[in-house]
Amino acid sequence: MYKQLARQVPAIRQLSTTAVRSATTVSEDLTGPKSYGGNKTVTLIPGDGIGQETSDSVKAIFEKAKVPVTWEQFDLTGFTTGDDNLMKQALESLRRNKVGLKGILYTPIRQGHSSFNVAMRKELDIYASVAICKNLDGVRSRHEGVDITIIRENTEGEYSGLEHQSYPGVVESLKIITRAKTERIARYAFDFALRNNRKKVTCVHKANIMKLSDGLFLETCRKVAEEYKETGIKFNDMIVDNTAMQMVNKPQQFDVMVMPNLYGSIVSNIGAGLIGGPGIVPGANYGREYAVFETGSRHVAQDIQGRNTANPTAFILSSVSMLRHLKLDEYADRIEDAVLKTIHSGTTMTPDMGGSNTTTDFTAAIIGNL
Repeated sequence: MYKQLARQVPAIRQLSTTAVRSATTVSEDLTGPKSYGGNKTVTLIPGDGIGQETSDSVKAIFEKAKVPVTWEQFDLTGFTTGDDNLMKQALESLRRNKVGLKGILYTPIRQGHSSFNVAMRKELDIYASVAICKNLDGVRSRHEGVDITIIRENTEGEYSGLEHQSYPGVVESLKIITRAKTERIARYAFDFALRNNRKKVTCVHKANIMKLSDGLFLETCRKVAEEYKETGIKFNDMIVDNTAMQMVNKPQQFDVMVMPNLYGSIVSNIGAGLIGGPGIVPGANYGREYAVFETGSRHVAQDIQGRNTANPTAFILSSVSMLRHLKLDEYADRIEDAVLKTIHSGTTMTPDMGGSNTTTDFTAAIIGNL
């Protein structure tokens, strides 16, 4: 149903999702992902909440499909005060293997350690977050015809983590926007659109209020858009609060969207709500050297942990994207087709998709459709 784009461009590698084979920036390290005995070695971090359950689903499917991938698993968790040693081991594994599959790690609210998720993205400079929000045949939603790619800058903005209390009861938080990092995420968005026959790129901002920071982001995106003018890709910009309203009202107007970090978090959650929930939104993070695949809507889903009701679709499809990144396209095709066939049939569905089946049932149905 979804065919991989055949075009291969220097410094660009294809990513598969249920919606599109996206263009991604590849490693400049020519050794690439590590292979031993014909198997690709991949770092696996299941994450918190439903992470272990959805990871078990992926591992079971990979085993049945005989995918030539060997896992290096690290059961890192954000519920502790911070296991620095295990975090270092996981980062060393990612640097060694170049590719990882990762669940979402819990981040404490107000008190406690800083986000492991953010720290990992900064440490590896995996600067481009890609989330695909597209209707799946068989999943009921409020809107039809939704096909949005949300690209967010992953390493700065409000997630810079620079906060201090200048006086008791007065807290200052610094938002960092740089021209260099804005240029590379804007070019990534336009390259994505160009390689995947997309028609429009929308820059999301709040430059009417944050005139310097978001003003720089908008100005830089406009300049990059000029470089792509002859390609026929349209460009527009939209204030973030209006974007939220427009997405709920008429999401079909959006194609590729590019934005700073915090706005990307909010918009990707809106996008997930438009098409049936976070359980069906795949995603990935890319840098010059490393690629880490995780769900596009970043929730640990602690409320359903251990109930065997989690929808593993987003994590499975993220792993399909990983397989295409590793050039294991035949395995990616088989697994992706099995997932889509299972959902389309409607006979085995998890509660979030309107069914009453378990995660185990759903996984078994996918394996049966391989």
